[in-house]
Amino acid sequence: MTQRLKLSPNSAAADAALPSRARRRWLFAGVAGTAAVAGAGLAWWRLTPGAAEAGIEEALWMQTFATPEGAPLPMAAWRGRPLLVNFWATWCPPCVRELPMLSEFAGRQAQHGVQVVGLAVDKVPAVQKFLQRQPLSFPVGMAADGTGLARQLGNLNGGLPFTVFLGRDGRLLQRKIGELTAQDLAQWVKSLPSA
Repeated sequence: MTQRLKLSPNSAAADAALPSRARRRWLFAGVAGTAAVAGAGLAWWRLTPGAAEAGIEEALWMQTFATPEGAPLPMAAWRGRPLLVNFWATWCPPCVRELPMLSEFAGRQAQHGVQVVGLAVDKVPAVQKFLQRQPLSFPVGMAADGTGLARQLGNLNGGLPFTVFLGRDGRLLQRKIGELTAQDLAQWVKSLPSA
């Protein structure tokens, strides 16, 4: 005796919907995968030194900024040395968080010839007040209009903090939009070509 299963009308509709659900899942997975690949590609392009404008390093070396006290701060003074330039502001929480680490890094790396310079995209009184509370072991220049230079260096969206690392030859080696880590700094120093 064979037993026949009776299908209710609802189970037939559910069976018919299975291929449609599977197709939607595959379509969703495909769209998500494409978005992830596109996002990774955009991030790689933005963080690759080659995306900076050609010859911008020379324009950076020719810049002279004023310190918060008004003294000149010529970038050419550090030509021939590895140079880390950090764009920051007092109103930027990740900037303020990373400054003590950068100050410590500058103190340790000075004996190895690495120079750190901070470019404050801020108002002079705010920077002066900040530096009284939080002294830094590296020079600070005022770059209220530094967003244009930062964009030329590859920071297309103008986000802060933004950091670039140039080699002894004056060429852009590394850059990062966002808060630096100790691992970033260690890796950047290790990537320096031998003198």
